[in-house]
Amino acid sequence: MNLYFGDIKLIEDSDPKSSTKPLPPTVGKVKEKKVQPKLYPDSILFARWGDGLSEEEQKVAENMFQLYGYNVFLSNQLPLDRPLPETRDKRCQIRKYPEDLPTVSVVLIFVDEALSVIKRAVRSIINRTPKRLLKEIILVDDYSTYNDLGQPLDDYLGQILKEQPGLIKKVRHNRQMGLSQSRLTGWQHATADVVAILDAHIEVSVGWAEPLLDRIRADRTVVVSPVFDKVHYDDLHVEAYVAASHGFDWALWCMYESFNQDWYEKGDDSQPGKSPSVMGIFAADRGFLGEIGGLDGGMTVYGGENVELGIRVWLCGGSVEVVPCSRVAHIERAYKPYAPDLDSVMRRNALRAAEIWMDDYKSNVFVAWNLPLQNHGIDIGDVSERKSLREKLKCKPFQWYLDNVYSSLEPWANLLGYGAMQNTLLKKYCLDQGAVPGSIPIIHECHLMQPQLCYYNTDGEIIIGGLRSHKYNNNRCLVDPGSGSTPTLQDCKVAKENQLHMHWDFRQGRAIRNKATNRCLEVAQGEHLYYQLILQQCSGQSWTIDHLIKSF
Repeated sequence: MNLYFGDIKLIEDSDPKSSTKPLPPTVGKVKEKKVQPKLYPDSILFARWGDGLSEEEQKVAENMFQLYGYNVFLSNQLPLDRPLPETRDKRCQIRKYPEDLPTVSVVLIFVDEALSVIKRAVRSIINRTPKRLLKEIILVDDYSTYNDLGQPLDDYLGQILKEQPGLIKKVRHNRQMGLSQSRLTGWQHATADVVAILDAHIEVSVGWAEPLLDRIRADRTVVVSPVFDKVHYDDLHVEAYVAASHGFDWALWCMYESFNQDWYEKGDDSQPGKSPSVMGIFAADRGFLGEIGGLDGGMTVYGGENVELGIRVWLCGGSVEVVPCSRVAHIERAYKPYAPDLDSVMRRNALRAAEIWMDDYKSNVFVAWNLPLQNHGIDIGDVSERKSLREKLKCKPFQWYLDNVYSSLEPWANLLGYGAMQNTLLKKYCLDQGAVPGSIPIIHECHLMQPQLCYYNTDGEIIIGGLRSHKYNNNRCLVDPGSGSTPTLQDCKVAKENQLHMHWDFRQGRAIRNKATNRCLEVAQGEHLYYQLILQQCSGQSWTIDHLIKSF
């Protein structure tokens, strides 16, 4: 089978001065290149890339971009074994590893991925993983519908199998089951000592496997993650990322965070760092992963399953680390075409994880998603088996996790109510943080998105515009400035330090009265008959907040 690397024409350049023949009139003149107008000036694909493409090429590139979320037109022209920049710390580059490292099964998950991207992932794994360590590559196709992922992909894999029998396995679902289930399928088909579960839109770097396998060799209960270097979706260049831990907020969305201070005090950026969770690409001892329940088969589609795994590993006898000496280049899509709206499935998975693992703190997940604590109407599936697993393994309580693993996660212990706050005179209007940047709250037609999320706590604070999940972040509190009639929003920590009037007396269905000034937050008609928030002597107006944690 011939692999397509693009047409390369070598032209031998001759020096005109060495020629005895006179030069034709046109030789030596630079022919002006016709500049093609950009057909899609508003497309983010062409913001930094695409100069010089013909109109037809632009059309093809844009159509592919809309289909995949990254530049497949360019990917199809790149070599399958393209070199990646060296992004490891110099100490990583000279580090030696034992010969008797465990073997690894590499699992690649995909649905309707670009064929050239999958080929490049496979080729990078084969070329950059020592043969003695790489037992197999397992491709899990979550019911792709694109034709080139059928026979053309099989032909490519068949060519590899001729060279290295038994190296490649391909498993195809007979219906789309989602990322969580695809990872579970890959783990179930793996046979090596260690299973590494990756996305298919990656390229592994030189020396990626040894650092991960070395950590697992030292401790079979540690789940490890490489550092993900960013492959830009438009021009596919690789940008080095610094090593960071994998955290999450109470809605269970993932985020990068700093390691604990003790990691930085070591002064060695090549050393592994503890992490509260995993982003989704990880490696683990296959047997240990089975002992703690594998991957939760009750999770659906995408989102939350990685956080659930990280929490479970920590609570049930293991740990999670990010290993800076292991680098994997990962395409960061402009968007996910296979799941344009992840909120509903993410919310469902988050509630499932909370119900199983978070004990009394599960209410924080409800708060983060602005759901009532009771009768939310979301089916999280049967959790009895997972709860029984937790008891069988004698896993630690979630409080231990907050105390010992993720102490920067704000416990939200003093909340009384949350959601939209409405004045009973204006049923269709909600308290709103107003323009950002800016510090003037407003009354606005209800849409129940983040600018209108409010929180009332036992300290008498009213937080407007969303509640931050971490202690290192700041919220904005409602303040009576003491003069004038306009309320303001101030950083809660700053307001507390400066002893601003930030404490309010509020009871459900009653007035919002400032404890220091005795003025009430009310609404009145301003210029042009628009309603606005004002602070004035209490006139009997009342407010409600959507959800109560405790009656007040």
